[in-house]
Amino acid sequence: MQEDILINWSPQETRVAVVESGVLQELHVERTLERGLVGNVYLGKVARVLPGMQSAFIDIGLERAAFLHVADVWHAPLEGETISAARSAAMQIPIEKQVFEGQSLMVQVIKDPIGTKGARLSTQISIAGRMLVFLPQDDHLGVSQKIPSEQRNELRRRLQVLVGEQGGGFILRTNGEDATDQELADDIAYLRKAWARIRAAATRLPATSLLHQDLSLLQRVLRDLTTEFTQCIKVDSLEQFAVMQAFGHEFMPAAAQKLVHYKGERPIFDLYAIDEEIAKALGRRVDLKSGGYLIVDQTEALTTVDVNTGGFVGARNFDDTIFKTNLEAAQAIARQLRLRNLGGIIIVDFIDMTPDEHREAVLAEIRKQLARDRVKTMCGGFSQLGLVEMTRKRTRESLAHVLCEACPLCQGKGIVKTARSVAYDIFREILREARQFNPREFRVVASPKVIELFLDEESQHLAGLSEFIGKPVSLQSESAMGQEQYDIVLL
Repeated sequence: MQEDILINWSPQETRVAVVESGVLQELHVERTLERGLVGNVYLGKVARVLPGMQSAFIDIGLERAAFLHVADVWHAPLEGETISAARSAAMQIPIEKQVFEGQSLMVQVIKDPIGTKGARLSTQISIAGRMLVFLPQDDHLGVSQKIPSEQRNELRRRLQVLVGEQGGGFILRTNGEDATDQELADDIAYLRKAWARIRAAATRLPATSLLHQDLSLLQRVLRDLTTEFTQCIKVDSLEQFAVMQAFGHEFMPAAAQKLVHYKGERPIFDLYAIDEEIAKALGRRVDLKSGGYLIVDQTEALTTVDVNTGGFVGARNFDDTIFKTNLEAAQAIARQLRLRNLGGIIIVDFIDMTPDEHREAVLAEIRKQLARDRVKTMCGGFSQLGLVEMTRKRTRESLAHVLCEACPLCQGKGIVKTARSVAYDIFREILREARQFNPREFRVVASPKVIELFLDEESQHLAGLSEFIGKPVSLQSESAMGQEQYDIVLL
């Protein structure tokens, strides 16, 4: 399937849409102020060594000096020595014998600054690629422990052949489990080029300079999102178009050839109504063309998808109606997982199907659609309860977590107590307070809807409560309060 990549850039935010046959399939968002420093490589200058804390403060050009502990000072393992043994041996050497004030030191941020604390650093450099992590100071070849053990030896052997005599340490990430030799070779070449640039910059730039920054979303478009099926990459910023061209020509020449500067008068996302699709992707309900619909609920532990026929009654019989709705839902579900970037455990409740061939066809369809996903997914069969369980690797925050936050009124529950329930809570609270305190008057401060209920339908009960406790109860409406919020002031 041919696809286009649309890039909408502004100084505060970059948005990337992957469009296939005119339909939005993926959305990636990066905000300038939310980009951290983890992964950045600097040529630091040792500002102060603290033997008592076995640490040093390093000036890397930020507002606050960064922090380097003796445990994060890297020493290459000796022949036959494990990495953990080398680290333990290094910690036995006092930090004042390893670094000195005024020394230039290549360091990498491993923890962002928080509050008054500066960034935490390490002298072990690691550069992340698409499928590999490069450890240029090491010769270790590793494979992610999350990959099944029976595959790790074969993957390590393939990696050893590809790395060859040039050396350097590499760790294969989980998303490289099914990579081809060519994809791994391209990643190795990119990582070696990146390290060469870092080393060259370290020799010509002064101390406190930034040598390497983790790729921006624009650069990751060329490295990670561009495939043989990508027709063109349209960028609406001339400045960023030039930046991407320069990066692409050096590292990804084939992808750079697909770059196009979009000069149209209409906003680039208006070409395929991308903003409307984003709004739909943040809702619970997803309408299907047939008249059926999905209900998508995202929780901390898992995501559930419920399939409903809705108004679809166009097939010859009930079984066909259900089958066609489920087939269409299978395609829509795979797209929604990509678009919303949902990860972890996903439970799909298809409409119950009696014929086994219908169930097999729906399973085959959803597996076919999931196979197109860049992110690793696993899909099981129908359970005894008629549910389909699947998992999708978490690679980044979901779209809802990036663009939204929990509602301050309902605290993310999606429901609030009725005004009458809140009124009765207030009655109980006044009784509780009256037993403990003896104020001149109780004043209830609550939302307009609750106060209106007290003045109308609950006025008799309020008068009865006031008579029972022997104190007047006054009311104050506060429009800024949510329906569940209230205060009882003792006067």
